[in-house]
Amino acid sequence: MGRAKAAHKGRRAYYAYRSGCFVLNLLPRSLALWLASAVAQIAARFMTTERTVVENNLRFVVGDAEDALLSSLARASFASYGRYWADVATLGPRSARHIDDRFHVTGRACIDEALAAGGVIFALPHLGSWEIGGLWAAREGFPFVTVAEEAADDQLTKWFIDRRERLGMRILGLASDTSIKLLAELRTGGAVALVADRDVVGDGISMSFFGSPTKIPAGPAVLALRTGATIIPCTVYQDGTKYQAHFGPLIRSERLGSLREDVSRITRELVAVFEGFIAEHPEQWHAFQPIWVEGDEPEDVQQ
Repeated sequence: MGRAKAAHKGRRAYYAYRSGCFVLNLLPRSLALWLASAVAQIAARFMTTERTVVENNLRFVVGDAEDALLSSLARASFASYGRYWADVATLGPRSARHIDDRFHVTGRACIDEALAAGGVIFALPHLGSWEIGGLWAAREGFPFVTVAEEAADDQLTKWFIDRRERLGMRILGLASDTSIKLLAELRTGGAVALVADRDVVGDGISMSFFGSPTKIPAGPAVLALRTGATIIPCTVYQDGTKYQAHFGPLIRSERLGSLREDVSRITRELVAVFEGFIAEHPEQWHAFQPIWVEGDEPEDVQQ
C-alpha cells in the first residue's frame, strides 16, 4: 500500500513539473522566473516541515540570528529554488545565444590552468543555479559529466536527465559502475561536476561544517587522488535574471600522507571554500534536508 501511495505521489509530481514547464515556456523569461519564485514562496507557507528544516540549517550559517531573519532567509531560499527549477524548465540550446549577457565569470584562469594539467572536478554546493553552468561549459568546449539523484518517479527522473542533457551535460545515474565511469572520464582529461555539500549516498566522512560536525561526501577527494585530477570549487549565484559564476581556488590532489589523511585534508579544504560560498548568499542555499544530525562527531584528521 505504501509503495502504491509513493508511486501515485511520484506520478503527480511528474505531471506537475511537466505542466509547470509547459506554462513557463509560454512566458517571457523574466516573467517565468518571477512566477516560479512567487509560487515557491506560496508553497513555503504550507510546507512547514521543510521550512523548519531550512531554518534549522541556516541557523548554523548565520549564527544566533533572530527568528524573523531566519524566517525571511528561508522564504528567500524557497524563492531561489523556484528560480532554479524555472531555469531547468526554460533553458535550452538556444539560450546559448544570450549567455554572454547573462553569465559573468570570475576565475576563468583557474579552469584553463586545471584543464591544461589533466582531468578536472567541478565541486559545488546546492547553491544558486548551476544548470546554466553546464550550458556555458558546453559552449566553452569542456562539457562535463555529472551524477543525478533519483527523483520521486522514474518518469520525473528521466525528464530531469533529458532537460540537463539538452544543456550539454552527460548524466550518470547512481549505480554500481558510476565511479568507474567517472574515473575513466578524469583519466582521459575530461571534466566531472559533483554537488558535494550533502551526503546523499550515506558513505560520507564526518567533519566540521560551519563549526559543527556533519557528513560530507568524500567523492571529489577520492576521485582526485585516484586520477591526479584538480578540484575546482565553484558556484553560480543568481543575480536577478543574470548569474555570477565563481571558480576556484584550485585544490590539488597531492599525496602527503595516508589515503584517509589525504581524503580528509582535501575534503576539509573544499568545505572551507563551500562555507565562504554559502555565507555570501545563504538565501540561495537549497538545503531542504537536515544537514546536521545529532550524534555526528568529526573524524577528519588534523594536520
